[in-house]
Amino acid sequence: MQDNAIEPRGAMTIRTMAMPADTNAAGDIFGGWVMSQMDIAGAICAVETIGGRVATVAVEAMSFIAPVRVGDVLCVYTWIDRIGNTSIKVGMEAWTKSRDVPRRTKVTEGHFIYVALTDDGKKRSIGKD
Repeated sequence: MQDNAIEPRGAMTIRTMAMPADTNAAGDIFGGWVMSQMDIAGAICAVETIGGRVATVAVEAMSFIAPVRVGDVLCVYTWIDRIGNTSIKVGMEAWTKSRDVPRRTKVTEGHFIYVALTDDGKKRSIGKD
């Protein structure tokens, strides 16, 4: 699936550089590394939106669109899709910018669901509007 979007959707939540230690045997960055960066960004978005502790409970509609290479700067953009009674669904896109390509490239998109937790790890109400 190739996306023709020119600009990222949402707010930039994290920005990091892909390093050699994060590569697979082909020399590309592991999809799991990209997914973990997205999970971090989604959790930041969720915590900033609802406050308090959250935990990832599901990943929906994850699509890998293009490879990430060593030295690429990975930026993850997030937005809120839905807030429920105890959960929050965060949409996100990951884009890269490399030294070799002057434009941004969308590499991954997905939706992560987080559950709000009390300090002792039990589900808590978010107070949905």
